[in-house]
Amino acid sequence: MTRPYHHGDLRNTLLAAAVDAIAESGPTALSLRDLARRAGVSHAAPAHHFGDKAGLLTALATQGYDLLAEALDAARARTGSLLEIGVAYVAFAVGHRAHFDVMFRPDLYHADDAELTTAAGRASAALAAGVATLPPTQVTDGREAFLAGMSAWSIVHGFATLWLSGALPPDLGDDPEAAARAVIRRLFYAAE
Repeated sequence: MTRPYHHGDLRNTLLAAAVDAIAESGPTALSLRDLARRAGVSHAAPAHHFGDKAGLLTALATQGYDLLAEALDAARARTGSLLEIGVAYVAFAVGHRAHFDVMFRPDLYHADDAELTTAAGRASAALAAGVATLPPTQVTDGREAFLAGMSAWSIVHGFATLWLSGALPPDLGDDPEAAARAVIRRLFYAAE
């Protein structure tokens, strides 16, 4: 049972309620009326803060990109390893599934929102910083860096999506980070 909202940061309370609702039913089933009920506020409160459902999902995607950028930057600072940055990406997807489910669905939100594009740019830059840790022999020019970034993103995003959908074989185990590390290591460092 949720407690009625009384004071504090209603915007973040509504975003947290959206995360819970998306975890239960997915992003397309989300309704502002249900969020208001969950937060214990009037049905007009979410519209006041976000305008519409797309506005709320824009805010949630923005929050997700910010959290992803922080996770990737922290992994790079801690390890300096593209492998561990990739594992952090998968850990983010598993730990923030509602955000992840919305972030890569621009049909659900205002993709041209300035805060959203800034946050997405931060996440992209964090992944690019990881690619920059590769030896110069693997990334010889700007085009190679771009392709390495696309490859890294494709691998980790694909793995995360397959993990979340339950499509991977059970032989990989039940630890998404360990499984991701084994798969990513094989592909990231195959050329070495």
